[in-house]
Amino acid sequence: MFVAIVQMRFRLPSRTLKEKRTIVRSAIERAQHRFNASVAEVDDLDTPMFTTIAAACLSNDAQHAQRQADKIADAIEGWRLDAELLAVETEVIPL
Repeated sequence: MFVAIVQMRFRLPSRTLKEKRTIVRSAIERAQHRFNASVAEVDDLDTPMFTTIAAACLSNDAQHAQRQADKIADAIEGWRLDAELLAVETEVIPL
């Protein structure tokens, strides 16, 4: 069994935490529903201009887990979040 984890760090156009939460919550909910994956904001929680979103998916095949993580990253990047993608890190962990 394998777990694929993808972390994406963004620079956001928000000036307040309230503006940030609107953008981040929308992206998280959309990814959860579309990919049936665990998605959460994992870093930069109290910084209005930055966020780090992570998604995890479980599979019995490492390549499938990697492809799913790549699809999630591509989809979130492609959505118009009005955010600049700064970094993407993907890791597949055997269990």
